[in-house]
Amino acid sequence: MTTEPRRILLAVTGGIAAYKVPEIVRDLQRDGHEVRCAMTRSAARFVAPLSLQVLTGATVRQDLFDPSEEGEIDHIRLADWADLIIVAPATAHILGRMSHGLADDLVSSVLLATRAPILVAPAMNVNMWHHPATQANLDVLRERGIHFVGPGVGELACGWEGEGRMADPEEIAAQARRLLGSDSLAGETVLITAGGTAEPIDAVRSITNRSSGKMGFALAEEAAHRGARVCLVAGVTALPTPAGVERVDVETAMEMREVVLAQLDSASIVIKAAAVADFRPEVREEQKIKKASLESQDGITLRLVTNPDILAEVCAQKGDRLVVGFAAESEDVVQSALRKIKQKGCDLLVANDISRADAGFNVDTNSVYLITPDGEIEEIPLSSKREVAAQVLDRVEKLRNEKPR
Repeated sequence: MTTEPRRILLAVTGGIAAYKVPEIVRDLQRDGHEVRCAMTRSAARFVAPLSLQVLTGATVRQDLFDPSEEGEIDHIRLADWADLIIVAPATAHILGRMSHGLADDLVSSVLLATRAPILVAPAMNVNMWHHPATQANLDVLRERGIHFVGPGVGELACGWEGEGRMADPEEIAAQARRLLGSDSLAGETVLITAGGTAEPIDAVRSITNRSSGKMGFALAEEAAHRGARVCLVAGVTALPTPAGVERVDVETAMEMREVVLAQLDSASIVIKAAAVADFRPEVREEQKIKKASLESQDGITLRLVTNPDILAEVCAQKGDRLVVGFAAESEDVVQSALRKIKQKGCDLLVANDISRADAGFNVDTNSVYLITPDGEIEEIPLSSKREVAAQVLDRVEKLRNEKPR
């Protein structure tokens, strides 16, 4: 998403993840933003103020009362200057001070005085993150409209493993981009499908896939941030509904088809990111099939029938709406996707290699190819699914502007 250059204050607190701050600065600067830094005294033990000063070209503020400011009240000046404040890393300590309205140093005073949106990137030990006091502070801050990115799950600096790792710098920059975003999709209604489907065999068993829905949900969140009305048709997934998104839950491919076709007339953009089952059992048993009966019959034979091709049906009724399809491939990704886009008739196809461990199903990252009907191919290298969603919608906006209404 393209945004106008804005002023971002990066507030750094005393956690080991502070060593990633220079990378955050660089990512924000690549988007054209002016970045300044303020830091707590303990933060200076983890990252050198001089390093941040060289990167930003501005003095790094640490003191609540700085005589060099020639009478200006530094924390008020910084609070008024910023269009967005990012707290990264955000320790358990700063979260507690923010929730209780304490202002005993420069960073906490700026956070209390500002009227700009605040984005917080927590980073701490997993036990500290899950402590009731921390969770209570988070609840208070969320109620006040504070935005959060992360924390991630993984190996922590303390040796523990679990939730508490600061979000990657590119993820923080992507979230900042959303908060500073324009209303570039205002007036559009975006219909998005996400997650896998489950095709019942009997009362307890089903045929499904490993799709988590993370890519589709990231697209829904990004579209909502750009001002669109978003209808998310969610298959089998445990993900929470993104803010500002209308959600309809379905289980089977037939249910998804029914909802999509019912919502189609109101949609100006359709993004089919769901992993829809190609087949379903011809017969669904109403009761659980007993294992004993299977053993006596030496197993069971399932006859599968083909599910409707929802993407092809949508493309057949495309009209002046823009349609984006997804292709999950395990071999010959680009060639398979080129054949698919010609067969389906969509305006853009997003193809990814699901054989990779770091992309595709049930992971937080993805690497995709954007393919157009005339054979244009653009590769998006491995990135967070949030960043991939932003780049996909950048292309959608470009195509939407070019497409006759």
